[in-house]
Amino acid sequence: MTDRRSRIESQWDERAPIDADEPGRDGTGRGMPSPGVIFLAIAVIGSIVYTVFVISVRDSSQIPLMASGAVVLAIVFGATAAYSLRATLRAGQVPSEGGRALLIAFVGGLAAIAAAGFAAVAIVLFQIGSWKP
Repeated sequence: MTDRRSRIESQWDERAPIDADEPGRDGTGRGMPSPGVIFLAIAVIGSIVYTVFVISVRDSSQIPLMASGAVVLAIVFGATAAYSLRATLRAGQVPSEGGRALLIAFVGGLAAIAAAGFAAVAIVLFQIGSWKP
């Protein structure tokens, strides 16, 4: 194969030098959390608040509401586990971030266990709620 570019135009192919001092980054922190982390944090907090509210209600519809809260918690913790898996894989590709990858994997494992537990609780609560004597 041949290079069809003119040798005269090689000056346009040169890249600009990389500045070590990028505006807005001082190299001391990780920056803002990603939108996915913020969304999952809001979802976890909101679903926990809803579940606490449902537990405090003394009504005949308490069991189905608790079951729906458990389903939402299972979905949110499952999404957190999946997000943690992706973050672990990304952090594991950087040689200097082994500790961060381990911490994210630990948190993701706890989220997966919580998701399985809340799914089991939701199934049991749905069965109790649909039982007729």
